[in-house]
Amino acid sequence: METTKSNNTIAVALDIGTTKVCAIAGRMNEYDKIEILGVGTVKSEGVSRGVVSNINKTVKAINEAIQIAQRNSKVKFDKVHVGIAGQHIKSVHHHGLLVRKSPDEEINEKDVSDLITDMHKLVLPPGDKILHVFPQEFTVDDASKISDPIGMHGVRLEANFHIITGQISASRDLMRCVEKSGMEVADITLEPIASSKAVLHQEEKDAGVALVDIGGGTTDITIFKDGIIRHTSVIPFGGNVITNDIKEGCMVLKDQAEKLKVKFGSALSEEVIDNRIITIPCITGRDYKEISEVNLAKIIEARLEEIFDYVLWEIKRSGYEEKLIAGIVLTGGGSLLKNIELLSEFYTGMPTRTGQPIEHLAHGYSSQIASPIYSTAVGLLIIAVNNLESMATPVYDLDDDEDEIENIPKGEENKWYKKIFTYTKDFFEATPDSEF
Repeated sequence: METTKSNNTIAVALDIGTTKVCAIAGRMNEYDKIEILGVGTVKSEGVSRGVVSNINKTVKAINEAIQIAQRNSKVKFDKVHVGIAGQHIKSVHHHGLLVRKSPDEEINEKDVSDLITDMHKLVLPPGDKILHVFPQEFTVDDASKISDPIGMHGVRLEANFHIITGQISASRDLMRCVEKSGMEVADITLEPIASSKAVLHQEEKDAGVALVDIGGGTTDITIFKDGIIRHTSVIPFGGNVITNDIKEGCMVLKDQAEKLKVKFGSALSEEVIDNRIITIPCITGRDYKEISEVNLAKIIEARLEEIFDYVLWEIKRSGYEEKLIAGIVLTGGGSLLKNIELLSEFYTGMPTRTGQPIEHLAHGYSSQIASPIYSTAVGLLIIAVNNLESMATPVYDLDDDEDEIENIPKGEENKWYKKIFTYTKDFFEATPDSEF
């Protein structure tokens, strides 16, 4: 696919996960759909439970994924939009109050911004930083449950906020890996938010839904109601613990356990009709090993029940247990397990479907991208493309001189710095680039 030199609307998403590192380049077409230009996916070996554990291995994986994406898209880029996740992510609720000096004037964006800015003054545990501040309902004097107070009149402007925090060290390690690979971080987004952009319908967000993203290292939960994020949490284990259970329970190698899970695994042992015997080779010089398909399913089912125990507990803790009309949407690599929707419905009593990141994609996308495995990466790309008006991503045409850079339109040099769903402004102002 050729890319003209005048094209300056390409965005690049980088998903640095526990099992894979994925780079996707894309742009918005004339029908307001995301056109995928190139995808690069490599195995991740330097990330544990969503957090960088080995800088050099992570940098190597990022370089390989970027190179593959550039080769497939025939475009060279130097800015990427990155996702952040991990067990260090936490969320809190807080109430804010602003007494206006000019009650006769309409409430404007500055008033709302001042109220949000006040949330960044919260005292957090040492080493934590606010990542996102999401307003819930506003209250103007005695009028409550207001979704947008701009244009109204009042003295007291109040709001409930959902605040997401994370460790500064984890985010710095992530940014350091990206910068060591030669890329510039244009945007950082919490990965569960990105996944919701890719797989949830607006009707589900309005009705009430719990998005459960079962990744390799963690399981992320995001609850929506009335179109607003109400609760977020991270369970510190995911698909990898299922693989480890198979490895220990069946006495096989890790690679064999992963293949058994993907090809023969089932989330419900009762749904295994033909109890086939799976024969796999052992270490050289030893006999073949035989594994029952039912026993394999029982191992998987036991661990998934534990994961859904945590999911149910988080849903109850959120206070929205009886308000999720749309039930549960599963995504991530773990959602590909056979019969996992049935297990979720049996165990939680909520309607469940598997979310695929295809709604916002233009025709012609590969079947590879249609998998729930790529929900986070596609969601990051959707956010990045939608933010291109304020964040230009310069690109190189590989068919021309690699040293020639596409110019950012005059007067828009710093617009990319305006971030939506990103780290707060004071985070960057308080942290010099040299510290990353």
